[in-house]
Amino acid sequence: MDTKQLAMEKHRQWKGKIEVISRAPVTNREELSVAYTPGVAEPCLAIQKDPALSYDLTRRGNLVAVITDGTAVLGLGDIGPEAAMPVMEGKCALFKAFAGVDAFPICVDSKDPETFINTVALISKSFGGINLEDIAAPRCFEIEAELKKRCDIPVFHDDQHGTAIVLGAALLNAAKVVGKPMESLHLVINGAGAAGTSIARLLLQLGVGDIVLCDKQGALYRGADWMNPAQAQLAEITNKENKQGTLADVMKGADVFIGVSRPGLVTREMVASMAPGAIVFPMANPVPEIMPDEARAGGAAVIGTGRSDYPNQINNVLVFPGIFKGALQVRSKEITESMKLAAARAIAALVSEEELNADYILPNAFDPRVADAVAGAVAEEARRLGLARV
Repeated sequence: MDTKQLAMEKHRQWKGKIEVISRAPVTNREELSVAYTPGVAEPCLAIQKDPALSYDLTRRGNLVAVITDGTAVLGLGDIGPEAAMPVMEGKCALFKAFAGVDAFPICVDSKDPETFINTVALISKSFGGINLEDIAAPRCFEIEAELKKRCDIPVFHDDQHGTAIVLGAALLNAAKVVGKPMESLHLVINGAGAAGTSIARLLLQLGVGDIVLCDKQGALYRGADWMNPAQAQLAEITNKENKQGTLADVMKGADVFIGVSRPGLVTREMVASMAPGAIVFPMANPVPEIMPDEARAGGAAVIGTGRSDYPNQINNVLVFPGIFKGALQVRSKEITESMKLAAARAIAALVSEEELNADYILPNAFDPRVADAVAGAVAEEARRLGLARV
């Protein structure tokens, strides 16, 4: 039985990957009266007087909503809210398994940003954090920005920021392997949607030299009339030489390639045209822009993908459980850019100088140190910024 068949069989067997289990015993009249009526009135009245007590008297303090509109699910695209549910359940299972954080899947049946925003904002008081998931660009930018204004809890679009953080960690260590300072690196990112945009912004904050982003129409450059507003903003702070042309054109001489696009777009010859000591991160899943063996044959020095069957798996599971664990621990009001940078550096630091090599630039997804290291870095930064409420 292959993986696809096994997954179908297991999903039928599981009938859902998460379940609700009561933390309160309800086996007799006394327990019933404490967990529910009449006893439950006391915590209700206490929260009415001080809403912050909802974190102490309910599960809110360790509960994240994993919310999608089903428009950009994994590599499947716009498959709708019902079809997105297995992925949202899976994300919730990962929250619990990797960080002990409870999470609940919510699939909203609307492609209208305002309807989605209102829906999430209106239910936000039930949760300690909001994990936006699998929402197509460019609406995802508007949705996240507006929800961050309207909610007093962390709102985090994992497809954007989780991917950016783990790639930031990977690049910090890959640059050490090839002996190139971050400020000397010239990058090409193929895919100028939600993930590519966020990756570019975070890597600029980490100090890389320059970035050229590409989409289907080629390199983003100042003055191009086909860019959406988010891409036009990026073009103002990237591509210093205002290069134009195809992906193959702009990869020539580049130090780093990052793909968040489609399978098979990069050839061995394109990798060979890059600078010596090239770093290649083709992240399309399940089939990357170029397979690792082909990239290696083209001369790539360090290669990482989203796959678990090759070295250097670059996986968001290294990020989002710890990010939310740390934010929830201190009841942070938000997750800031500096908290994301702190998370990236914390992940990179888990690989010691002695361990670091071309095939080991990130800790394993199952390394038990990761979530706590990220949580600690995020919590410390929240306190430094004055965003912690405990």
